[in-house]
Amino acid sequence: MIDTTPTEPVRIGPSILSADFLRLGQEAAAAERGGADYLHFDVMDGRFVPNISIGLPVLTALRGGTSLPIDVHLMIVEPERWVEPFVTAGANSVTVHAEATMHLHRLMRAITDAGAEPGVAINPATPLTALDEILPFVQRVLVMTVNPGFGGQAFIPAMLDKVRRLRATIDRVNPRCRIQVDGGITIETIRPVVDAGASLIVAGSAIYNDRQSVAEALGALRSAVSVS
Repeated sequence: MIDTTPTEPVRIGPSILSADFLRLGQEAAAAERGGADYLHFDVMDGRFVPNISIGLPVLTALRGGTSLPIDVHLMIVEPERWVEPFVTAGANSVTVHAEATMHLHRLMRAITDAGAEPGVAINPATPLTALDEILPFVQRVLVMTVNPGFGGQAFIPAMLDKVRRLRATIDRVNPRCRIQVDGGITIETIRPVVDAGASLIVAGSAIYNDRQSVAEALGALRSAVSVS
């Protein structure tokens, strides 16, 4: 029997985009009490993706209300203009899209110099070859498993093979780099993406919903990962 136990810790981060914004402080506290490893903070500008979400004032408020690491995902054009302000506002890691900047290497250095962990994201249709020259310089790669811009979308099954191929490349080029997945994560899809090589998991509506508490949802996701 093949051992498919994850080789590195699986960390789950609730996406606050799916939280109740009227109760954001309580929602963040519930995630912390429930055992979340980090909070995922999606920034959308209505240009790179067809939606507008949240920005610096919300991040500043959130930083003051939680001790969890905050993982900022910039789904915006000209991300180089905003890296330092988001780190100053409280981001522990900043991920930018390979499709959104002409100077990705410079931007990874800027994130590091600002004091945060650098990451690069790719959309579902972006080939892995777009990462060839940047993989040695990043600490995480975010594979979008839905087309970005809206929460609650269904997982794209073809992304599993993409994660597997990326894992093989990372193991050869930069073994310390982690793979993150975002989009359509449920108790049915979390184990396959972990088996494929992801260790950083973003989940939105699977955690913030009216069916169960945040702690129950996080527990269900962790149980799904541990099932052999």
